[in-house]
Amino acid sequence: MSPIDQLHAYVGGNETDEGEATRFACHSDLHTDVCVSNRPVRIDTLTMRIYAPFSQDMPQTNRIIHPYPKKEERWINRSVSSVQILQGSILPPPHCRYTHNVTAVVFSSGLFSGNVFHDFSELIIPLFLTSRHFQSRLHFIVTDFKPVFFNKYKKIFSHLSSYEVINPAANVGVHCFPGVVVGLHYHDHLAINTTAIPSGYSMLDFKQFLRESYNLKVRDMSQMEKPVLVLVSRHNSRMFLNEDQMVTMMRALGFTVVVTKPDMTANIDKFSKIINSCSVLVAAHRAGLTNIVFLPQGAVMVQVVGLSLEWPSTNYYGNPATEMGLNYLEYKIEPEESSLISLYGRDNPIITDPPSISALRGMLVGRAIYLGEQNFDINVTRFRNTLVKALELTGHSAPSG
Repeated sequence: MSPIDQLHAYVGGNETDEGEATRFACHSDLHTDVCVSNRPVRIDTLTMRIYAPFSQDMPQTNRIIHPYPKKEERWINRSVSSVQILQGSILPPPHCRYTHNVTAVVFSSGLFSGNVFHDFSELIIPLFLTSRHFQSRLHFIVTDFKPVFFNKYKKIFSHLSSYEVINPAANVGVHCFPGVVVGLHYHDHLAINTTAIPSGYSMLDFKQFLRESYNLKVRDMSQMEKPVLVLVSRHNSRMFLNEDQMVTMMRALGFTVVVTKPDMTANIDKFSKIINSCSVLVAAHRAGLTNIVFLPQGAVMVQVVGLSLEWPSTNYYGNPATEMGLNYLEYKIEPEESSLISLYGRDNPIITDPPSISALRGMLVGRAIYLGEQNFDINVTRFRNTLVKALELTGHSAPSG
């Protein structure tokens, strides 16, 4: 079965009596719409109209797709450029100006590119899911093109496609392809459902793909002799107020400690190698935890969970970490470790009843408080117990006393 026919099976394409796959099929779920044609199409990059073949067993209708995951967020459709699929022969298709011999994958680089969590969760992992089995024989056509995004992840794109990315605004004309995929498959936050696609990819396969893309040397913990701990430092919200004390305690446990500053994370080529060389990653709940995708198998992620951040901590990073073959530990702070006490007082509902804040004042207010105003003064003695567990998971033991 060809790569595009595999996707056809995924989106529900039917087989004829002669075994020929249906020419055009679409899949819709809560998060995304994906349409596939395994017959020639013409794409006008000026209007982003796609002229697709007509299938006898499907109604001859036009479709408008916003080719970015998370369509359940209604406002996305107002901000992501649409693609119109004209199926059938209602209008004669325009003449080809450019002819390509590989399949096109059309998607939007979206709203959130620049935030590493959204980059990976809503674009890079869906791109891997949708296009990896083409074995680099495909053209990306990207609406809402953002040069910074593609420059940052150029190693990933070069390993997914052997061809230059097509920016419609810079490549105006009618492009003809032997097939097309419009939209990207999305499963969940930093997640791949191994049973949902014919190729059966998993997050372990995705991590192997990243190791190949960035030439990362360490595959699993057995390749590491000494325990190296990376502490992700922040200079704004959710920062560690007593970071120096934390580092002193970590070194006393026997860790080689690397403190990464925000400017270090900007260069993903270098930062991926730093993360790949560590056995324990410690960070407060934040987008930067997405870099766990570069950790070796069996490494430990320690997430510091602030007040009212239990659900996003578990669902955005905790559960995905285990699917990536990592050990996951949480350190849930006590109210006294939150800077919110000094701002609002120990008896304020913000401290004593965090769920009531979002319920009564709205989710945006809750996010502004717990994500935007909260810093941490970590109880080093209590936190030490968590790091002792992390050390043991790396195959080492804490010094006596």
